[in-house]
Amino acid sequence: MGFIFIFTVFDQWVNLYVSYILQRITDAALGNEVQPLINLGILCIVSLAIMSAISVGQYYTQAKFLNGAMLRYKNIVFNGVLQKSRRSFSMENTSTYISALTNDAASIENSYLLGTVRLIAYVISFMATFGMMVIYSPVLTLSSILLAFIPVLISMLTGSRLAQDEKAVSWNNETFVGTVKDMLEGFSVIKSFRVEKEIGEIYQGENEKLERAKFRKNIVAGRIGLLSMTGGIVSQIGIFIIGAYLAVLGKGVTAGILIAFVNLLGILNTQIAVMPQLFAGRKAGLALIDKMEKAVIDNTVKRTGKVPDGIYDGILVKNLYFGYTEETDVLKDISVKFEVGKSYAVVGTSGSGKSTLLDILMGNFDTYRGSIKYDGEEVKELDADVFYDLISVVQQNVFIFNGTIWDNVTMFSEFPGEQVERAMEQAGLKNLVEEKGEDYICGENGCNLSGGERQRISIARCLLRRTPILAADEATASLDVKTAYEVVGAILDLKNIMRIVVTHQLEEDILRRYDGILVMKNGKIEEMGRFDELLEKKGYFYSMYYCNKKY
Repeated sequence: MGFIFIFTVFDQWVNLYVSYILQRITDAALGNEVQPLINLGILCIVSLAIMSAISVGQYYTQAKFLNGAMLRYKNIVFNGVLQKSRRSFSMENTSTYISALTNDAASIENSYLLGTVRLIAYVISFMATFGMMVIYSPVLTLSSILLAFIPVLISMLTGSRLAQDEKAVSWNNETFVGTVKDMLEGFSVIKSFRVEKEIGEIYQGENEKLERAKFRKNIVAGRIGLLSMTGGIVSQIGIFIIGAYLAVLGKGVTAGILIAFVNLLGILNTQIAVMPQLFAGRKAGLALIDKMEKAVIDNTVKRTGKVPDGIYDGILVKNLYFGYTEETDVLKDISVKFEVGKSYAVVGTSGSGKSTLLDILMGNFDTYRGSIKYDGEEVKELDADVFYDLISVVQQNVFIFNGTIWDNVTMFSEFPGEQVERAMEQAGLKNLVEEKGEDYICGENGCNLSGGERQRISIARCLLRRTPILAADEATASLDVKTAYEVVGAILDLKNIMRIVVTHQLEEDILRRYDGILVMKNGKIEEMGRFDELLEKKGYFYSMYYCNKKY
């Protein structure tokens, strides 16, 4: 860090040396002697070599500093996101982080990091330039201050607006990124419903908002630069006239001093023009850093309850009520016990509360009423990280990385080879591995695999982790009947772990294998029992099962 300031300051002081050389050359030319000009020419050649070395050092140290700082910033942001729980992350917009790691990162690099380095160097150089001007001519220096005061004041006042506009660009970019992300993920839906025109208009609207915000920011930045430039031109012309007048009167100002002074004033005016923008840019960069820091901290809740090392008794739910809003309960008066090592199916029509119940059991929400206890420990009192060690989840939409089958099963962690192979075999991946190999590249989000193969990889991941609970949320909804049967069969074949499966499929051969079936209706457990018991009751499950069988 120290070297970049040293080289940047030296680079700025090169300008002062150039002014000194200009003064010497001008006065030597007016002295009608050749030898001093030759000596100054040699000095200029040597100085040029030194200046080039300083510039190379400046560019290298600056690039090194920015590289290290941006690596740390982006790593800190991403690691902060990874520390969030599923519960807190589900409450947020991912475009916040995408924007922070792209557009905001570029603004922080240019406005805050590079701007801070330049600002410190300019302040030091400003003082040195000002001191050199005083040495050359106190009268001209005082005149320069008077001529430059008004545009500098206007520039400083206008610069405070830039931070607000930079933040507005960040917010609009965040919305724009979120819109693009949604549209690309929903591309097939857009094409299916033939709404290309409508979606295109929404995109154009968000794009225009972003560009308007950037336009306003650029106008403010341009206004600052224009005012500073105008002040610089006025002061330079004015000083040249005043200096020429003093030279004619013989008041200690030579032609060389006047040339050097005007050059120094140009340097000073450039610094005066840039520094307000640097101050404003640094303030804007800090605002973006604060925004990101707040986003990383928000919704992160730490609990202090006892951390269970496993499940020995089971999960006990008593009088559970839950709603996504205070006005409406989605789950109502649910009481049930899930025992260790047993398998449970949660069935019901769409909107009956099946997935919501599973979400709450996994600790994704803590605003419920009633009680949910893991071996006597209340869920809302446990840290969210606890559930990652207790529960593995097989979801309908399995995310597959663009890596090998092996890496997608192990999730890039180290496991003994025999454990990985056993998990693959238990999940039914043996044929796939024999056909394509463990190093087969799955493609972006598993595009080189079938739906059943992706689900089997998800099951193998869960088996490898050896958590005491496996939950599946509509894991077979997008699979054909045969593949769905095989996937659920692989889950039910697992031994010594609790399995909770949310499903819409009511196949007799599968349902008979569950130790218990929870039948949900309008947010309540309407019935509960084994398959044959529920049929004998001839209640809600009976009618739902035979209605499904009919169709």
